[in-house]
Amino acid sequence: MRDTRARIIEAAREILVDGTDSRPSVRAVAARAGVGASTLRHHFRTQHDLVDAVMESIYSRAMPDLRIGDASVPADLRLAECLSSLLTPVGSPEQAQQMWRQLFRTFVDSDERAGWPAYTALVRHTRERVESWLATLEQEGAMPAGDQRLRARYLLIVLDGLAVARALPGTALAPQDEASVLRAAAGTILREPWTQVSSANAADVAKDPPAQAS
Repeated sequence: MRDTRARIIEAAREILVDGTDSRPSVRAVAARAGVGASTLRHHFRTQHDLVDAVMESIYSRAMPDLRIGDASVPADLRLAECLSSLLTPVGSPEQAQQMWRQLFRTFVDSDERAGWPAYTALVRHTRERVESWLATLEQEGAMPAGDQRLRARYLLIVLDGLAVARALPGTALAPQDEASVLRAAAGTILREPWTQVSSANAADVAKDPPAQAS
């Protein structure tokens, strides 16, 4: 039974990776996996369940936890290495350009929402993977307690910037410079506690901005 489930996940993964369909249909996945639609429904009651399982499979293959738990290696280096693995699918500048064009067509310049389940699953799994790395470091005592979701959001914004830089002419960084940026971002996360600003505090900040040095 597990072999059948794995075969279905692999078929759906191939369809997503090949770009055949941003939201694999039951009929297409069942045909590629060599199973009936009823068998597929037995393992995955909804399309959302299937997409979620596929994204988990993709992340387990492409983005392992590497040595995040190896305390003999500096924490900022471990975190930077894991973050770098998230950039691997972006690829070369040419591949990055193709990726961003596809993302824009699918999610910005179109009212078609068919691919949104896959995209939202991708975003969620990315955030959860980064949060799991941060939790490992916090449990180890390598970083102060804080808002892991906020920390993860900051790191993902840095990654988005590096990914876009790969796609724009003349802005891509050399590999060693990308590594330096990621290690600096990791160091920022590790040094200070990050706490969510309450709505009341945010309002106070908005009314009374910090005084500028004269």
